[in-house]
Amino acid sequence: MVKKTLLLSALLLILSFTSGWNLIVANAQKTWCVAKPSSDQATLLANINYACSQVDCSSINQKGCPCFSPENLINRASIAMNLYYQSKGRNHWNCDFKCSGLVTITDPSYADCMYA
Repeated sequence: MVKKTLLLSALLLILSFTSGWNLIVANAQKTWCVAKPSSDQATLLANINYACSQVDCSSINQKGCPCFSPENLINRASIAMNLYYQSKGRNHWNCDFKCSGLVTITDPSYADCMYA
């Protein structure tokens, strides 16, 4: 019994060092990417510009769209960063944004604005 336990522990340890294991764990639960509240405005703006150069950000740029309001930088950055994060496969490194992104398991959707 001890031998089986040690073998299983060794296998799990080896798997934990591979990227495939990380993807299995990350994709087992829905996650979102949001901007850290401590991020400064220049960083948030840079994140919006980068993310929106890679994905369609029309939901935060057009008045009347559900995610346009509230019209503040942290909200817009969070939506843009999440769109990028989701489109790239929800890997933790796709939410880094120079340490200004935060992966969350709590759905940040609000009112009619549904995060992907």
